[in-house]
Amino acid sequence: MADMAQGLAWDDLRLVQAIADGRGLTGAAERLGLHHSTVFRRLGQLEQTLGHTLFERHRSGYVPTTAGEAMVALARRIDEQIGGFARKLAGRELTPAGELRLATSDTLFVHLLTPLLARFRAHCPDVRLDVVLGNQALNLSQRDADVAIRATDAPPELLVGRRVARIAWALYGSATQHGPAGPAEPEQLQRADWVGLGDNLAPLRAARYLRERIPAERIACKLNTVLGLAESIEAGIGIGHLPCFIADAHPGLVRLAPPEPEFAADLWLLTHPALRHSPRVRVFLDFMAAELATLRPFIEAGSG
Repeated sequence: MADMAQGLAWDDLRLVQAIADGRGLTGAAERLGLHHSTVFRRLGQLEQTLGHTLFERHRSGYVPTTAGEAMVALARRIDEQIGGFARKLAGRELTPAGELRLATSDTLFVHLLTPLLARFRAHCPDVRLDVVLGNQALNLSQRDADVAIRATDAPPELLVGRRVARIAWALYGSATQHGPAGPAEPEQLQRADWVGLGDNLAPLRAARYLRERIPAERIACKLNTVLGLAESIEAGIGIGHLPCFIADAHPGLVRLAPPEPEFAADLWLLTHPALRHSPRVRVFLDFMAAELATLRPFIEAGSG
């Protein structure tokens, strides 16, 4: 009997309770979200393991035997205890606390996230932030980071999250050299020197454009960060493509052409599935999603 008890699982008790409540295999299958044949097979295996018939098959349905009634009663007691425990947790406020490691790029951190992180700290002072800046991919399953905020159209399949905006890009130049905002003449662009992104950011569409469409002799400078790219364009080294939420905030930069939809990239909040129910991860994701939603017109170049 001890061996039988060791082999008995909560799923077995749920199965027996569902058959009793549904008065048959069809009703149990609907309650459990299983196929009729799966319920039939699992009941047969359970009865064989226990050495007892749990239900008698009548025209009116499945009727529990004495052993079946005992199992149903046990299942209901455990179900009530689990429900009580869940209600206790729901009534107890779990305060998010501890260290949260955030991976993001220096560009997003400097030009977008810093004030949002300050507001998050005021909202959840018991959560300590450990920010990792860089463009390299981090392994969230190995706790390189708890949350990543990335601009990408292809987030890793093993991660879960939400897309919060689509980052607009446009062509910019130095305000000193190009005057007031407005579309540049094609001849002006043909004569201009260009500044672009280096090989480390080659997957970005703006980097591919420079590589495929601009002659090498017209590329005055390449940089390995978007921050450096913005500074170089503002200094007049050349023209180049930038995220609008960065460039439109710089008085020293002027937009030379409308945003180019094919250059846009999705902005994602990402975490590992095993971490998404962690209180500090959940509250951070919810907070940042709400804050970034208010900035969508700015990020998507819908407002200046």
